[in-house]
Amino acid sequence: MAVRLLAYEIADLCLGKPPLRSLSVSATVGDALSALKASEDTYISVWSCDHSSQSKAAADDDGCRCVGKVCMVDVICFLCRDDNLSSPFSALKSPVSALLSKLPGLVKHVDPSSSLLEAIDLILQGAQNLVVPIKSKMTSNSRRKLLQKASNASTIHNGSEYCWLTQEDVIRFLLSSIGLFSPIPALSIDTLKLIRTEFSSIGYYSSASSAIGAISSSLADQTSVAVVDDDGILIGEISPFTLNCCDETIAAAITTLSAGDLMAYIDCGGPPEDIVRVVKARLKERNSEAMLEEFAISSSSDVGSNSNSSSDEESPTTALRRSGRHGRSSSYSARMVRRAEAIVCHPWSSLVAVMIQAIAHRVNYVWVIEDDDCLTGIVTFTDMLEVFREHIQAMA
Repeated sequence: MAVRLLAYEIADLCLGKPPLRSLSVSATVGDALSALKASEDTYISVWSCDHSSQSKAAADDDGCRCVGKVCMVDVICFLCRDDNLSSPFSALKSPVSALLSKLPGLVKHVDPSSSLLEAIDLILQGAQNLVVPIKSKMTSNSRRKLLQKASNASTIHNGSEYCWLTQEDVIRFLLSSIGLFSPIPALSIDTLKLIRTEFSSIGYYSSASSAIGAISSSLADQTSVAVVDDDGILIGEISPFTLNCCDETIAAAITTLSAGDLMAYIDCGGPPEDIVRVVKARLKERNSEAMLEEFAISSSSDVGSNSNSSSDEESPTTALRRSGRHGRSSSYSARMVRRAEAIVCHPWSSLVAVMIQAIAHRVNYVWVIEDDDCLTGIVTFTDMLEVFREHIQAMA
């Protein structure tokens, strides 16, 4: 079993992966915001490059390096800072480096011939994205044309295109070979001691702004912020995965609403009109004219009016794409497919069941609750990878 798994290279997991869209480290926060709105990608890679010499780009891998990644949540949390709330327009002129995580090693360059085990080890050491050059067979003439495009192409660096691997990619790959790990996948997450009891949470009636730090931390941990009542019952969550489907105007809602109202604001269907009115009224009370002017907040009725223009024959997917990232309503993206409702399991749930559940909902974690809905912990992809890593090592 171990021999078969260890024979796989990282390149085997990259088949069919699209090339990275990228942004220069010299760009601004506003540039990052525009790139995110114009892209279907949740994250945009940030690169430090010197394309002044094509020969250097072709010969020296250090001439171009991915130094980090940014997403909509990074922009939102940045705009929610006290010093940026009064002047969001000026904040957007800040360098994109202000959005980059200070945690080292979140993005790692790796050779495509590296083993699957090496990829798992890097992830367990803290890497979230493994930057891998895409292998392709090309003639010298094709390579010359590629290098000629390198100076202005947002996907080409060092004369090559890159993709990246995530925890989800590795978990999906292991799930495809889950039978090799029997009987581990059938054991409960409690038996495997996968339940973390330390997690971020906020009270339902607490100010959403008090969770800004927790949102940033959960983005770094690839988890979420649980919303609970006074008895510890899980009501929902404020998830970076959901916030990534919003736009920058959600910052106004975070700074004015309670955690419970924020969940309703970002839930599928668009923000309710009554909550939109609350946000606008509270911004006026705080004399936050700059935010009112910069963030033209619209309600669910605006989203609905846009979607009503589509034909009756239009598929849901087409409608979502049309009204989504490429045409975001000011405070809500109708492309959003995730709700504020939390994804949950139980201590007796099997490992494979939780894996499938997380993958199906495109999250890196699942909340663990008891029969009375009390929140007891969280299970993450990192925890799962540790189990598989130990099992492969033991068999080797």
